[in-house]
Amino acid sequence: MSIRVRRVYDPPEDGDGVRVLVDRLWPRGLRKEDAAIDEWPKALTPSTELRRWYHGPHATHEEFVRRYEAELAAPEAAREADRLRTLARSRRLTLLTAVKDPEHSHAAVLAERLT
Repeated sequence: MSIRVRRVYDPPEDGDGVRVLVDRLWPRGLRKEDAAIDEWPKALTPSTELRRWYHGPHATHEEFVRRYEAELAAPEAAREADRLRTLARSRRLTLLTAVKDPEHSHAAVLAERLT
């Protein structure tokens, strides 16, 4: 299984395989033609409520991870995760996010959950 996490603003690479945007909102300043996105499964993205909470004054990364994993356990998200997991068994999967530190983001949490 081959899953990696990259910034959506980085240029596409030949080895990206299936490019999956895992942010709920479209990245600022990025034209859809330039993004080379293959999929955008919004069921796997953190909810608006969770994103707002995480940017608030009392949020911790540990609590964010706990809440996000609970969202990923919901039926629609679980089905999407299973589908991507199956896809990753035969092709490379690149999870794309606009965050500045993708290795410490929801995309990394999702990548870990998919493996």
